[in-house]
Amino acid sequence: MSDKKIVPFATSNLSKKEQIAEMFNDIAYRYDFLNHFMSMGIDIQWRKKALRKLKDLQPKKMLDVATGTGDFAIMAHKMLQPNSVTGIDISEGMLSHGREKINKLGLSDKITLELGDSETISFPDQTFDAITVAFGVRNFEHLEKGLSEMLRVLKPGGKLVILEFSNPTVFPIKQLYNLYFRYITPLIGKWVARSEAAYSYLPASVKAFPQGKEMCNILTNTGFQAVTCKKLTFGISSIYCASR
Repeated sequence: MSDKKIVPFATSNLSKKEQIAEMFNDIAYRYDFLNHFMSMGIDIQWRKKALRKLKDLQPKKMLDVATGTGDFAIMAHKMLQPNSVTGIDISEGMLSHGREKINKLGLSDKITLELGDSETISFPDQTFDAITVAFGVRNFEHLEKGLSEMLRVLKPGGKLVILEFSNPTVFPIKQLYNLYFRYITPLIGKWVARSEAAYSYLPASVKAFPQGKEMCNILTNTGFQAVTCKKLTFGISSIYCASR
């Protein structure tokens, strides 16, 4: 289930990872605007709720995987005040936008964005106190491999927090959500980011991704402990927490 190949460009010969990088390079310049616009700003509250899960831990060294334009890394710095946040992503286009934001905020000494792959994280074992991923795990080509790598670089007692879209099951939210995601989202993507493919991939990737108990089981089987799942906004997104 977790390796089901839902890809942005069905006719492409590139791997899922290469397609994802290409897709995000193409939409990087409109990504932040579309994120907030399409969720009506709710995604900001979701991110804050996810980061609050790390408050008690008071992490000093953090890793943000699939960091994109660095929004989650910036918010993590503001809310948790770690000594450093490192963000990694496979899209150089997204990272360059993120670096611009970080420079403007004067946070270049606190937040570093690097080209990096979730499946081969280039840090030694037990490097980070906390790891975050916002709306990125469903884009991993091999989910378990990415989770194993995050477990490897997490310190004992450290915590992983994943924020990801999920499928609501309650009537009529489920029906309205499916309508919006399936028909409206690709149109907005086409008009604003000139990429219908990217925003058609989004609902398909969410639908195919393991959720709730299934995702918790995958985290447990990977070696994580104290795995929890909290649904947000009628189940439109979920926060998964896990410790090493």
